[in-house]
Amino acid sequence: MTALSRTATLARDLVRFPSVNWGAGRSDGEAEAAGYVEAVLQGMGLETRLFESEPGRVSVLTRVEGRTRGPALVLHGHTDVVPADPAAWSVDPFAGEVRDGLLWGRGAVDMKDMDAMMLASLEDVLGSGRQPARDLVVAFFADEEAGGVLGSHWIVDRHPELFAGATEAISEVGGYSVDLAGRRAYLLQTGEKALVWAKLTARGPAAHGSRLIRDNAVTTLAEAVARIGRKDWPIRLTDTTRALVDELGRILGIDPKAAGEDAVVLASGTASGFILATLRTTTNPTVLEAGYKHNVIPDTATALIDIRTLPGEEEAVLAELRELVGPEIEIETVHADVGLENPFEGPLVEKVIALLGEHDPGAPVLPYLMSGGTDNKALSKLGITGYGFAPLQLPAELNFPAMFHGVDERVPLASLDFGTKVLTDLLLTY
Repeated sequence: MTALSRTATLARDLVRFPSVNWGAGRSDGEAEAAGYVEAVLQGMGLETRLFESEPGRVSVLTRVEGRTRGPALVLHGHTDVVPADPAAWSVDPFAGEVRDGLLWGRGAVDMKDMDAMMLASLEDVLGSGRQPARDLVVAFFADEEAGGVLGSHWIVDRHPELFAGATEAISEVGGYSVDLAGRRAYLLQTGEKALVWAKLTARGPAAHGSRLIRDNAVTTLAEAVARIGRKDWPIRLTDTTRALVDELGRILGIDPKAAGEDAVVLASGTASGFILATLRTTTNPTVLEAGYKHNVIPDTATALIDIRTLPGEEEAVLAELRELVGPEIEIETVHADVGLENPFEGPLVEKVIALLGEHDPGAPVLPYLMSGGTDNKALSKLGITGYGFAPLQLPAELNFPAMFHGVDERVPLASLDFGTKVLTDLLLTY
């Protein structure tokens, strides 16, 4: 068996920690994963700090001195992952199995790959006696998969001094390659949709299951959930998505005005798995709960809706949803977070484009608005501009967007090594 690179070894080790975030404040293994990361950082001679927002919810931070005294850069990841049902996977999701040149397991893509690249790049720099170009704030947060309430938001709110002097940040879900009709390009994440997690509640009389009950809470809720899930939200382009669609159209030879924006994005292949949802609001029902016995009509039924709006449209979307479900449904916002849209310009963006051009000559770099969210939302409260840049050169046949929260999550080992080289160059030269 071929020996694993340092990045692949770190990623495999991290995958083997089942640091599952179940939501609602429940998590397993985050403290153990944080302990591993802390040991690696301390092995580089760095002083680390652990922050435990609640028992077992542990984040790790360190600061690395740079050669110059300019603004600091935040380099951050998260150590928690979403649950994985082993019965649905081809491998044990927490075994860290290497097969066919790929690392398989929950977190291999979201985002223990980037965690490993961060650690390996720091080892490359510091282990050779060099320094990064500027001060780095390096953070591995807990609880990102539940909105960062017990991770990035908790730390930003209570310890803003840790990020003193930082103006920019890089993290996950950007910098990866996509195949555009045989031409490789890279997507740099310059923004994120806003997040609203809503809870719907319908109420009615509790009764025997044999009775005629016309205001059954389950029926009322089901009808509302169906209307929300089938809502066809209109396309609304932002500066970022307009620039992306126009550039995709140019590369693919499709006129967005004639064919339509959706058609252009669908022609981008697997990349459309992320991009399509960024052109509009999405409202996806994710959880239904009601009842406790087959022959009892419950008096309450609830549903959870994952709402992702374009930046600044949260209230307008909620108002439209209230009209859509009607007055008999209660809508409660369980968690909300801001949308972000940063410019596709400036020294950091220019450096990223230049480095990708050096490591993969001729491949264009395009901006995109992420349909999900990252811990950059929390950092934005401190005025820190965050980008998604976890550089991965991927094979054209890999459906990378499907790996996020999907079954059989996996990442090519060669992609990890590519990303580490690019990230190391960024730390040394920016």
